[in-house]
Amino acid sequence: MKQFSKPMSRRVFVRAGLAASATTIAALLAGCQRPSNATSGQNGSAAQGADPSEAVLAKKQLRIGMEAAYAPYNWQVSEESEFTIPIDNVPGAFADGYDVQIAKYLGEQMGFEPVAVKQSFSGLIDSLNNGQIDLIIAGMSATDERRQSVDFSEPYFVGSFGLFVMKGSSYENATKLSDFAGATVLGQKDTMLDDVIDEIPDVIHKTPVDSVPTVFSNLKQGTCDAVTFNTENEAGYIKQNPDFVAVKFAPGEGFKEEVPCNVGMKKGSTKLLETIDKTLAELKEDERQKLWDAVLERQPA
Repeated sequence: MKQFSKPMSRRVFVRAGLAASATTIAALLAGCQRPSNATSGQNGSAAQGADPSEAVLAKKQLRIGMEAAYAPYNWQVSEESEFTIPIDNVPGAFADGYDVQIAKYLGEQMGFEPVAVKQSFSGLIDSLNNGQIDLIIAGMSATDERRQSVDFSEPYFVGSFGLFVMKGSSYENATKLSDFAGATVLGQKDTMLDDVIDEIPDVIHKTPVDSVPTVFSNLKQGTCDAVTFNTENEAGYIKQNPDFVAVKFAPGEGFKEEVPCNVGMKKGSTKLLETIDKTLAELKEDERQKLWDAVLERQPA
């Protein structure tokens, strides 16, 4: 996973208008998914017109919601290192990944200590709006549905989607989405990995499952013909699953949808949103690349 130049060329880190001079990061800071059905962001102070930013910005420690099971964005480890943060609700456990490095960077620049809160992806928005977590940094994408209940930063990462099939599959040499007409395709529940399946004409859209490992297990067990994945993770996934083959789509024949990753915060957090966007804009693309490359080297096999 040391060579990742092709996927990385498709990454969009920050809108051009947000570019700003960066303060140098001293070290490697010693890291997309679809709408959950939660729409509870209309409650609390934000719904009454108050900006919840001050309460969050005043904290010395912020609780960051994530799955801690979605490498290379976030995963759980048992040993602390310069790259990890503690998982508050799992004693003795720590989180690593690209999302964690973004959380650590924001913490360094904004003056807070990040701690992870591990939970299912589909419960993150409710947890944010119920006050159980302060921010979502979990490979979550700012979709129109989610924006109804959550404020989102500019993207800190943008990726794309692909399909895995098993070696020897009749779909191994497919070159366009239409080749999967009539195929059974599976994705992760409550994520864009599930949504994009509907781009495939006449597909059999299998009921989604809760996690990427479960998605991959279904492919290995033969309960589906293909599964969706984030292409920026291809090298790592193939290393872990050598019997998988990534379909090589002809130009313009693959998925059109892209997957931005955004920081989520309570609705109405105007000042917090401005602060996070400004801070992310100061993180130079080459520094992001270094963080990403280092994460790919560390992600679990």
